[in-house]
Amino acid sequence: MVNENNYFLNSELSVHEKHKEKAKFHVLPVPLEKTVSFGKGTSMGPQAIIDASNELERYTGKSIPCAHGIFTYPLLDCTKSIKNILIDIENITKDISLQNKIPITLGGEHSLTYAAVNGVFKGLGLSKKNEIGIIQIDGHADLRERYENQVHSHASVMYLLGNEKYRIAQFGVRAISEEEVKNRTKFNIIFLDAQDIYNKKKFKLPSNFPENIYISFDVDGLDPSIMPATGTPVPGGLGYYESLYLIKDLIKGRKVIGLDVVEFSPIKDFIAYDFTVATLVYKIMELINLNN
Repeated sequence: MVNENNYFLNSELSVHEKHKEKAKFHVLPVPLEKTVSFGKGTSMGPQAIIDASNELERYTGKSIPCAHGIFTYPLLDCTKSIKNILIDIENITKDISLQNKIPITLGGEHSLTYAAVNGVFKGLGLSKKNEIGIIQIDGHADLRERYENQVHSHASVMYLLGNEKYRIAQFGVRAISEEEVKNRTKFNIIFLDAQDIYNKKKFKLPSNFPENIYISFDVDGLDPSIMPATGTPVPGGLGYYESLYLIKDLIKGRKVIGLDVVEFSPIKDFIAYDFTVATLVYKIMELINLNN
């Protein structure tokens, strides 16, 4: 039985709106913390986001995203090996996509994205992985072949996905290694780094970028002045509205098939950051509703 106190936006949802079969959005909380390399705390992220969500208004000022329904799964058991955790994530996101619902995975560390994307790919029954385009908002490229001897690392997740031929477009990066620069070329990755966004460099996704969009939002893509609650904050990041308008422009004319929001590490007694991430998740749901 699901504990209703662990439902995203439970305080604002009707019984109908949180019905599994009827809800458009299926939230999967994944308190994963296995390969975090600096600041700790991602295992606490999903619960903090859910707790904060219960203080949000259902009306955003423009629409009521939850009117389309939000179902929330129990916190995923992350006491297993990372291999088995990734299998569980893939199976659940596959099942969600099979039902023509949109998985919203709350992290937890960024390594979970590998399994979530593969689950969506299988659930949709697509023939080629390059039929999915990943929009990655992040302070880091995450394109290392392995990091600290970990293949399934938060710093290697986009390398794994690029190696499997998913299309990737990166936004907001401002910390990147020489190896990752080479891997951008290797995987033909599109990018608009944070400094280019700051300088208002004109950008448009190419017409041949996939119609099916998976959004992976690492909260360290935001500037530490508004989001210090993450393991590896980097100065010079995106603003709150800047990131939302960026997503709005990028998904226009395409179909969002999944979302994850990762690398949130709550800071005790600084609940503003919990609310920032919860609101971000809800606002991206709104953008998906208005677009899809």
